Formats: sequence, structure tokens, C-alpha cells
Amino acid sequence: MSDSNTTHFTNPSTFILLGIPGLEAAHVWISIPFCTMYVIAVLGNFTILFIVKTEKSLHEPMYYFLCMLAITDLVLSTSILPKTLSIFWFNSREIDFSACLTQMYFLHCFLLTESGIFVAMAFDRYVAICDPLRHSTILTNPLVAKIGLGVALRGGMLVVPFILVARRWPYCRTNIIPHSYCEHMAMVKLACAEIHVSNYYSLSVVICAFGLDIIFIALSYTQIVRAIFNLPTKDARLKTCGTCGSHLCAILAFYIPCLFSALMYRFGKNIALHFHVLIASVYLLMPPMLNPIIYGVRTKQIRDRLIRLFTHKGA
Repeated sequence: MSDSNTTHFTNPSTFILLGIPGLEAAHVWISIPFCTMYVIAVLGNFTILFIVKTEKSLHEPMYYFLCMLAITDLVLSTSILPKTLSIFWFNSREIDFSACLTQMYFLHCFLLTESGIFVAMAFDRYVAICDPLRHSTILTNPLVAKIGLGVALRGGMLVVPFILVARRWPYCRTNIIPHSYCEHMAMVKLACAEIHVSNYYSLSVVICAFGLDIIFIALSYTQIVRAIFNLPTKDARLKTCGTCGSHLCAILAFYIPCLFSALMYRFGKNIALHFHVLIASVYLLMPPMLNPIIYGVRTKQIRDRLIRLFTHKGA
């Protein structure tokens, strides 16, 4: 590896992932919370999918969107953690060039997809609270399917330019990625080419996709809050707030770490690299772990079905 900084990797066959630079001695210990979060995410999201599939009373738009969120969380966490654990446990740091681009595609595609699903769920809550009598006629099953397909296509199409450009870049500095997975900004720093267009495009995606999603969610909840305050009794207001509480918690668990990590990459030049990588890894594992817990605890229908499931098995 001594000449890796001088060799010209115009089209490298493999990249080397360092894991968490500076904390190599602690990789095994760091893998324990990472693995725990992943196991909880897998068990929790599969449980949500199983409950919604088997309980016919949950075959409604809100729970269909929740299933989409669960599938997205499973793909998102699985796209990074197996390779990260192989680095931590077996020091298996090499990753094929095509596999690296594939990982990057799935990672960013499903981040955008998850953001779009939160917008769809906010729209569902808006219709359910602000126009409840027309909820079933507006959010029909075909429309829910179209929304899901549109959200998935948006994520997939917006990420394709990242992959096409990254495939054509010459990597003349090194093939070593100081990260635990193939993250776009980490690969940008390895390219010895004009990267301004890629930077502008990634910034525009963040603003146009995540920014607009946050605006739509905020507008939906502004109307929801106004509708809640117009309800006649305190009990009705509290009950309606409860139906939105789990969704708001999931939104905060997703957007706050995501935006914090993005801002660190843009402006946190003096922050230690290992802290960057830790935050970038945790924010991809935290929402998939928390979402099934949030919805399982705060959504009465899922909570009751889960209790019945374990009670019958226990009996």
C-alpha cells in the first residue's frame, strides 16, 4: 500500500474501506451496539410487516405506508451493515468497484425513498384529520400504490446520475475510502477530476428533495394543528394528537440525524474524521431501529395486535 497514493486508479477494480479511521482497535467493541441496532431493526420491521399482513383491520392507507417504511428501513440498514461488520470482525476491507457503486446507489436511493414515504404519511394524516369523510374515497388502494411507486421511482432516478458520474471519474489519488461504507461524499474526495458539477447536483438534490419534503410535511402539519384546535373538546384534541404523535417522532428520528450529518460534511472541517464516520453510520441505523418501536408503542392497533400475538403464543 506504500505506493497507493501515487498509483493512478483510473478505473480501480477494488476500493479499501477503513471502517472508522483512528478507532481500529475498538472496532470489535463498536460492532456490539451496531449489531444490536441492526437486529432490533430487522426483528421490529419484520414484526410490523407480519402484523399488518395478518390483521385485516389494518389494511388501510396509513398501515400500507408503514409497511413501505418498514421495507425501506430493512433495505437501508442491510445495504451497509453486513459489510461494516465484516470490516469490524474479519478485517475484510476490500470491496469491488461495482459493489461499491451498488451499495452507494441503494443507500442514497432508499434515503430519498424514506423521505418521500414520510411525505405520503403526512398527506394521509392530513386527509384523515382535515377531511375524514372523504379519506377512503381520496386515498384509495390504487392511489396508495401509485404514490408508493412514484416515491420509489423518484429516489431511484435522482441517484442514477451519482452512479454514472462516479463510474467515469478517474481515481488517481488512492483507492482507500476512510469510511465504513461507500458514501458519495467520501468517494468525491478520491476523484481527481472536475467535481463541481457533482457537488452542485448533490446539493440541488438535498434542497429539492429533502427540502421540499420537509416543507410539504410542515404544511400538512400546519393544517392538521389548525384542525385540531378547532375540535370542540379537549379529549377529541388529545385523541387526534395521539394519532400523529408516532409519525412526528419518526420524522424527527430521521431528519435530525440526517441533516446533522450533512451539515457536518459541509461545514465541520475541524471535526475529527472518526466522529464524522460514526455519526454517518449511526444515522442510517437509528431510524430503522426506532421506527418499529415508535409505531409499536404509540399505535394502539399494532400494540394490541402484538400483545394478542404473544399472549396466544404464551397460552
